[in-house]
Amino acid sequence: MTTYFVSRHEGAKKWAETLDFNNIVLVSHFNVNIVNSGDIVLGTLPVHLAAEVCAKGASYFHLELNLPPEARGKELSSEDMVSYGAKLNQYKVTPHV
Repeated sequence: MTTYFVSRHEGAKKWAETLDFNNIVLVSHFNVNIVNSGDIVLGTLPVHLAAEVCAKGASYFHLELNLPPEARGKELSSEDMVSYGAKLNQYKVTPHV
């Protein structure tokens, strides 16, 4: 089992190092082909990729922040993320066909 944290942002990567997951692999560019059943993917994936992760039998945890308008589009530090309530919530994503 592998845990992937998907982000291009340095502050988010530092924040991820504080999480209670074992051996987090940091990924700047996500390719769903690396995911296997039983893996864990953390981040802010587009919904269609989150659905592919779940279809492979992996778990998806979405990174959620309560950003005020003035903080949007800015590089956040790990401390900023904590102050904006950064948390991971698990979602099971499936397409409605």
